[in-house]
Amino acid sequence: MRDGFDDLSISDLRKRRSEKWRAQPADVLPTFIAEMDYDLAPPVAAAVRAAAERQDLGYANAAGLGAAFASFAAARHGWAVAADRVRLLPDVMAGVDWLLRIVTAQGDGVVINPPVYPPFFEHIRLGGRTVVEVPLVRGAACWELDFAGLEAAFAGGARAYLLCNPHNPTGRVFGPGELDRIAALAARYGVFVIADEIHAPLTLPGAVHTPFVSFPAGAAVGVTLASSSKAFNIAVSGSADGAAVVARIPETVRYGSGLLGVLASEAAWRSGGPWLDALLVQLDRVRVLFGSLLAARLPGAGYVPPEAGYLAWVDCSSLGWEEPASVFLDRGRVATGRGLDFGAAGDGFVRVTIGTSSALVEEIVARMARSVSSER
Repeated sequence: MRDGFDDLSISDLRKRRSEKWRAQPADVLPTFIAEMDYDLAPPVAAAVRAAAERQDLGYANAAGLGAAFASFAAARHGWAVAADRVRLLPDVMAGVDWLLRIVTAQGDGVVINPPVYPPFFEHIRLGGRTVVEVPLVRGAACWELDFAGLEAAFAGGARAYLLCNPHNPTGRVFGPGELDRIAALAARYGVFVIADEIHAPLTLPGAVHTPFVSFPAGAAVGVTLASSSKAFNIAVSGSADGAAVVARIPETVRYGSGLLGVLASEAAWRSGGPWLDALLVQLDRVRVLFGSLLAARLPGAGYVPPEAGYLAWVDCSSLGWEEPASVFLDRGRVATGRGLDFGAAGDGFVRVTIGTSSALVEEIVARMARSVSSER
């Protein structure tokens, strides 16, 4: 890292080869993809450099990975994880694909909570399963689960529930009481819960993340998919039944993981705590900044600050545009995530990635506001 999270150079960012910085023309400010702009945590950068220096780019070996995650889970979530119940997977969606293949049959219903991470829809359908939508309910202060809808879906024959917690794109962190209700319903109706907890390490002040399989009722009916980043993931089972399910994933699946990902994750989990603490302070700062700027510059837009992560779910329906993301791109030259990609419940919304410097958050909002003023 240079001097801190707010010390980012747009010219340096544009040199990157990631999708975020290469998919759009150079005059567009990208906020459409869930990727932070910050420099790597020093322990992660050191681990990657050391691997390159010793020419260590062979097949991934997961020895030590379970212990590293167990140490992190205990420190961050008070969660006692058995290292031998941690399983290496290439990414979260690979885990979802294999788990659904094991616990469901062709045509079975899989419940999701739109607006939700777009690949959920596609992967469920490509696997020959049926998407069962139980949209979140927009409450006065936050987005909430529709438990009557969940029970109806479970009773109607759905066999699995793909739970996104913390939720993408709303940033909602579901509490222990909600997770208990999910587990009770799943046990009653024989539903297997796959908890995608990729954003869990980014839970912000004011919220507490509870891993789904960290309590007995959750462990009895599901598996947690956890991650140190958005490119490297693991499955964690909390019960013998969950472990039996995970054990049925072919051992060869792990070869889709890269050794650099294993080494980086181990370094992050073992030594990245101080950097993560500082990151959470930054993300707390930018979620507040984004809200204040949006209220001042684009008061017609609605925004509930995320409880975890760096994604802002912005309601633009009052602006009267058929497709807000297209307007922001065409008029403001800022690329946001299209709300409808997250399901019909995303109509009128955009997702904005705010995991960047304060200056770039200001520029994002300025460009969004420019889109409104340019139509007058």
